Amino acid sequence: MTTPRARHNVMEQERLNRSILRLAIPNIVSNITVPLLGLVDMMLMGHLDSVVYIGAIGLGGTVFSVLYSIFSFMRAGTTGLTAQAYGGHDETEISYGFYRSMGIALMATLLVLTLQRPIEWIALQLLNGSDEVLGYTSVYFRVRIWAAPAVLALYTFNGWYIGMQNTTIPMVIAILINVVNIALSVLFVKVFHLGVAGVALGTVIAQYTGLLTAVVFMLAKYRRYLIPIEKRILLQADKVKRFFKVNTDFMIRSILLVLTIAFFTNQSAKLGDDLLAVNMILMQFFYIFSYFTDGFAYAGEALVGRFTGAHDLERLKKTVRYLFWWGLGLTLPFTLLYWAFPEPFIRLVSDQPGVAELACPYYVYMILIPVITFAAFLWDGVYIGATAAKEIRNTMIIASLLVFLPAWYVLMPLYGNHGLWIAFLLFMVARGVSMTLMAKKCIFSFK
Repeated sequence: MTTPRARHNVMEQERLNRSILRLAIPNIVSNITVPLLGLVDMMLMGHLDSVVYIGAIGLGGTVFSVLYSIFSFMRAGTTGLTAQAYGGHDETEISYGFYRSMGIALMATLLVLTLQRPIEWIALQLLNGSDEVLGYTSVYFRVRIWAAPAVLALYTFNGWYIGMQNTTIPMVIAILINVVNIALSVLFVKVFHLGVAGVALGTVIAQYTGLLTAVVFMLAKYRRYLIPIEKRILLQADKVKRFFKVNTDFMIRSILLVLTIAFFTNQSAKLGDDLLAVNMILMQFFYIFSYFTDGFAYAGEALVGRFTGAHDLERLKKTVRYLFWWGLGLTLPFTLLYWAFPEPFIRLVSDQPGVAELACPYYVYMILIPVITFAAFLWDGVYIGATAAKEIRNTMIIASLLVFLPAWYVLMPLYGNHGLWIAFLLFMVARGVSMTLMAKKCIFSFK
């Protein structure tokens, strides 16, 4: 006979899993449009008459990944702090958290646009592509940089919406951005023959479309949180101090993450245009899996933040446990797909002669990606929701500076591109292991 306690536990499990899926599924739908966009861009460039276009898109995308990583803390920090205010029923802090984050977005926009030429020069000096690849990378940069105001403002909007336990609005925004981007990229490349500039222009127009949509949703659904700003509350010392402390640590973590991926791309470029193209194509499958898993990570941000703010340790622990079961459930089918169909995936992206054959020895890394990376992706969401900013920063320092760089230094001279891939996968292992070891102290104990 089932006891009342057992029935309560079953009902609680069902409620939490429904909450996870309610938050995760819109995120998965919206996230998967991002690598699909990357695949479309690679396909558009991969079916032109040279591999240099693939390299230019890869390097140009890396430049913006590094640039925006400096400010991506705004999304993570806004989500964690808003979710905790939501869980604690602090409506004033819900509003002022949004205002503080948007103020940072406006200042960041002015900084990026003012310094765009020095940023371009530094980026091109650090990248190791051929002269032809770097020339097209410069064209891509000079067009796409004008999307910066929209991108930075959307960090605040999307982070705030997720913190409010609403992932449907970010899903609609992301789908709209990427559908518009894909349509315009195809139009500009196939019809107007604008090449890499066309891909970049499609991105610019799409980002502003997304920003306009975010504003409309805010006015339609959350207008009551747009309260008059009082300087005394906006600049309240303890709130501002915590806001900047959390976001500074998240910023360091984000910069190290993207610099590691940028370094991987840079080292790929040293191996020549063909291997650069191969690695950029294979990395798309890393991004595809990451964006699926990040759907559950974002659910973790919202729910962990909510239960941390409510000081509900029991539900917090259950949420983390269920998140990892869902993560394992995603890992198996992705591993099987990557194992069964590697070559068709490669040929879908590019029909350049020899690319699929050159990629063949590296399929094993594509297959290993889901198993090795899922824990790190899920822990990211948990740590962000708990605003365990110092700890997530420290785990990234360990993984990037103490594991990835030494592994690259030893392995790449010995094994070439294989050594580079092994070092990258060890980086992901180190992230997952270090966050697992630190979780008991920084996630499951309230200060």
